[in-house]
Amino acid sequence: MDHQVIGTVLPVLEMKLDPGESVVAESGELSWMTASIQLDTAASGKGGAKGVFGAVKRSIGGSSFFMTEYTAQGAPGMVAFATHMPGQIMPIEVGPGSEYMVHRSGYLCGVPSVEISIGFQQKLGAGLFGGTGFILQKVAGTGSAWIELDGEIVDYQLAAGESMRVHPGHVGMFEAGVSFELDRIKGIKNMAFGSDGIFLARLTGPGHIWLQTLPLSKLAASIIPYLPQPDNENKGRNLLGSLIDTATS
Repeated sequence: MDHQVIGTVLPVLEMKLDPGESVVAESGELSWMTASIQLDTAASGKGGAKGVFGAVKRSIGGSSFFMTEYTAQGAPGMVAFATHMPGQIMPIEVGPGSEYMVHRSGYLCGVPSVEISIGFQQKLGAGLFGGTGFILQKVAGTGSAWIELDGEIVDYQLAAGESMRVHPGHVGMFEAGVSFELDRIKGIKNMAFGSDGIFLARLTGPGHIWLQTLPLSKLAASIIPYLPQPDNENKGRNLLGSLIDTATS
């Protein structure tokens, strides 16, 4: 199995498979493929899910309920997965002691022995009060996987006891051994008028963390003011005109 990342701002991952080799991705990730690639879509048995309950747990973490396995049959093949956002595609190796927590839409694809599930928080409050930025995917099992991070990647190696406080949308990925907790922003004025939310993620080492510079929530918020706004007056006129036409026809 070989791979290459093509492009910069909106990259695509191109996987080259020998006959019999497979890669598993979330349902709907496919961009293009060659004729020798065969698809097998299922809820359980893919991405490490054991039964329907395993698929449900995986979907709660941000993955799709169904996963698709792409296999080269009879001849070498190629399958490609493009990013959803401007960002980066990052390869990782998963194994015992090398597991990762990834933001909820970060998993792109992996070999069949890679397992995807919800990353349960070390503190219950992180899941209850942190919002969607604190819902994580856990990437475990063994083998190669590829992660999609939004914007640019900034990584830090945290020493034992060293902490970084991060806006939840900027948490891209971290090693599973890194402690993940919530810090409430102090001060009523900061919480009410600071527009930074109420909680920040506190990541504490030892371990490696990868932060992303372009959270989807911030991109959406920056675009909204430039979108056309509904014209309620014209909508009312169009509705009245439709009613009159109906009554007179």
